[in-house]
Amino acid sequence: MDPLDFGRWQFGITTVYHFFMVPLTLGLGLVVTYLYICYVRTKKDEYKRMTKFWGKLYLINFAMGVATGLVQEFQFGMAWSEYSRFVGDVFGAPLAMEGLFAFFVESTFLGLWIFGWDRLKPAVHAFCLFMAVLGSWISAFFILVANSWMQHPVGAEMIDGRPRMTDIGAVLMNPLAWVTFTHVITASIQVAGGFLVGIAWYKLWRRRKDGIDKVVDGKVVVGESDKGARDKKDFQVWLKSLRLGAVVGLLAFAGVGASGHIQAQMMIHEQPMKMAAAEAACHDGTAFSVLTVGELGAQSCDKITPIIEVPGVLSFLAHDNFDTPVKGIQTLLPEY
Repeated sequence: MDPLDFGRWQFGITTVYHFFMVPLTLGLGLVVTYLYICYVRTKKDEYKRMTKFWGKLYLINFAMGVATGLVQEFQFGMAWSEYSRFVGDVFGAPLAMEGLFAFFVESTFLGLWIFGWDRLKPAVHAFCLFMAVLGSWISAFFILVANSWMQHPVGAEMIDGRPRMTDIGAVLMNPLAWVTFTHVITASIQVAGGFLVGIAWYKLWRRRKDGIDKVVDGKVVVGESDKGARDKKDFQVWLKSLRLGAVVGLLAFAGVGASGHIQAQMMIHEQPMKMAAAEAACHDGTAFSVLTVGELGAQSCDKITPIIEVPGVLSFLAHDNFDTPVKGIQTLLPEY
């Protein structure tokens, strides 16, 4: 295999596995923080159980995200060394901020939360968890600043053939970074909501399947079992988790749609070819492709065929109307 192709596959696989963990970590951390604050305020045992259960899954996922993320950091310097040297004066700054500031904040406070049960005051303990989650969000922001600079470079000038940072404020306040950050965070919260719904529904289903709970005249009769602390409070844990996940997921879904719409319009303005390629839009038009097929590695639009298209939707994403054509790949190639 060509070394470049191998490097792309290696980095792509690492990135995909890393991003399995990241959205759930960002979203689930917020949910666990909310549950723990509810426990600190109400002292209800079910909130403590919910915090313990979802908190363990949060910690496992956090550890997996860190492990894959560290590999990714090394791949920047090893697999893409030429690129890293070329843009390092700008690209390296937000990555350094993420590693030296945000990561140490989240890891330090997360350690205090893990080992602070029954050792720290409840309010202080809750604050530690809040700071750990806030640190992970700040970490995500710095990473997205670096990514957004690659899509929309600001705050830098070409000096001696290399981009040099001239305005750190412009880099951090890149409008694309803030829209992308909003989109990622709302999507992460939505993922966490779906995570709660899925597991909580399964747990409630298992209680019925095992004969603990029964449905009589359309109403659930909650039972108890001596095995695995499956008492009546256990039922409340999963029911409240199910409801919380549904509410969180639906609210976050609205944020995902709104921020994604803004992000698409920025992409049309900054990177029209990227948008055309993402939507498989070979020719100018208004239709959004739901299903397009083509040959793997196709070098021309002749081998790409749209199967299902919805008229007007692509124009709405790009221009907030249904009749303004969006430039396709064939039109953009000569312009580029």
